[in-house]
Amino acid sequence: MSFEVEYFDSQLLDDIKAWPTDIYSDYLRLVELLEEFGPMLRLPHSRAMGDGLFELRPRAKSGIARALYCFVVGRRVVILHGFIKKTEKTPAKDLRIARNRAKTVRNG
Repeated sequence: MSFEVEYFDSQLLDDIKAWPTDIYSDYLRLVELLEEFGPMLRLPHSRAMGDGLFELRPRAKSGIARALYCFVVGRRVVILHGFIKKTEKTPAKDLRIARNRAKTVRNG
């Protein structure tokens, strides 16, 4: 049984589609794995960030990106935030955005 991936809003999807082509291609491959394996998807493809937040870890020649997501009731996955990674550590600002959006999604 597969998982359904959706996006916090259409602007987020547009932003992710605007990533460099090779990173976006890897992202799409990882989304397919996420749809198939759900919470069983682990490193190097996905990593738990705490408080029910996870990251997809697309990478390619042109760089590294992250898509932060959570699971909600049923077999739904919501992509909450995405960004091109420029530092070793995930910026606190990006984690804050994703955590706030996760609260919004979970609280209806």
